[in-house]
Amino acid sequence: MSRYVLGIDQSTQGTKALLFDENGKLLCRTDISHRQIINNKGWVEHDPEEIYQNTIQVVKKLVEKAHINKEEIQVIGISNQRETVVVWDKLTGKPLYNAIVWQCARATSICEEISEYSEIINNKTGLKLSPYFSAAKISWIIKNVPLASEKSKKGELCCGTIDSWLVFKLTGEFKTDYSNASRTQLFNISELKWDEQICNLFEIDINSLAEITDSDGFYGITNFDGYLHKHIDIHGVLGDSHGALFGQGCLNKGMIKITYGTGSSIMMNIGEKLVNSDKVVTSLAWKINGKVNYVLEGNINYTGAIISWLKDSLQIINSPSETEKFISLANPNDTTCLVPAFSGLGAPYWNSDAKAVISGMTRTTGKAEIIKAAVESIAYQIADVILAMIDDASIEIEQIRVDGGPTKNKYLMQFQSDILRISINVPVVEELSGIGAAYVAGCGAGIYDINSLFYSQNYEIYKPKMNDKEASDHYQIWKDTIKKLY
Repeated sequence: MSRYVLGIDQSTQGTKALLFDENGKLLCRTDISHRQIINNKGWVEHDPEEIYQNTIQVVKKLVEKAHINKEEIQVIGISNQRETVVVWDKLTGKPLYNAIVWQCARATSICEEISEYSEIINNKTGLKLSPYFSAAKISWIIKNVPLASEKSKKGELCCGTIDSWLVFKLTGEFKTDYSNASRTQLFNISELKWDEQICNLFEIDINSLAEITDSDGFYGITNFDGYLHKHIDIHGVLGDSHGALFGQGCLNKGMIKITYGTGSSIMMNIGEKLVNSDKVVTSLAWKINGKVNYVLEGNINYTGAIISWLKDSLQIINSPSETEKFISLANPNDTTCLVPAFSGLGAPYWNSDAKAVISGMTRTTGKAEIIKAAVESIAYQIADVILAMIDDASIEIEQIRVDGGPTKNKYLMQFQSDILRISINVPVVEELSGIGAAYVAGCGAGIYDINSLFYSQNYEIYKPKMNDKEASDHYQIWKDTIKKLY
């Protein structure tokens, strides 16, 4: 009899189901997208009931596609889009409003109202006060949806992130894990519990928040609305970036993963000791085997998005795959530098007033040079965050593990290695968020051995080719251009 592990990756664009064998090998994948509900104010929402129904359907699709005996699925792990929130009736299980997505900044005024407490919030949660995180979004729903306000006063409200919504719907249990809790801006990362003072600042009843459970803990049992003939355990939950960190095997202090996407998430595992930073944020990687690991994390808005800008706004490429061809045609001595601060500069600069700039052009600068500068800007932004982390954590780094669509760009990966003077390792497998959640669940259920799980991973490795002076000269051009924004 086979023993299968099921991973569910609920992301911003859709829901994936991933099937793994008892050795951790990915066997099959299916996915279903959901609607992006965006109004004329730019508010971004998802329908939580649609996400739940898609979760049921994507599992059915996976079983049918893989042609397996569904009774041989032993355990489930869930990874999820972080910071996105759902508020629902504790008694009926019905959402009282659409899910507010992490991208949505509608709660800016709520953060402005409590800005005098920003230092306290940062010190306790490791996060800079921002509508990006869950707390302000939950507060907005309670203040703007009358039924939510009424239910909150009666103690009949559940306020949670997408993982806790899915766990509730699948099992009836109201639980979240440490990684997701640490991204809500309601969680005290040193005391490892919901913080009553901060909940009061956001006017959120602490009793409306989920029970915090170990990332490899037991979350309840489900049969996917009767699709399975038996109930199976959910034994692992991780936020998607944390799932990718685990899926990359970055289990030890000093290990770094970068997820390149529309934006990018850079995470450094800093071990069991909390490190505060004024350049990046501090969160929990997870709590596994009863032990907490912390991370430093920096998020960048414009990485893959800068390639979309070249394609959609400037219309100088037809697809991202064309960038390498044009880069090969660019003048290697051209000093054009592009800083894509279209929505300000994030970590480690935190300058929301900055504007994008192109500098260093000459008469011979053309399309190829601008494309090259755009691609290189991705590597420079990543380097800024990595170097800030290394400085804060006082850790020497030998390699970085990366994932995401832009990692297919060989020039970008080589340039990233050259600028950082560090080996860049690109895994052969994809779907790292779902892999991480499935691996955590498999370990929690005793199917996988964490000590041997990652030995078989294969990587395409990029090592520095530039000499030190050349790399330093390139990076100095970037730093000098950044100074022009102040």
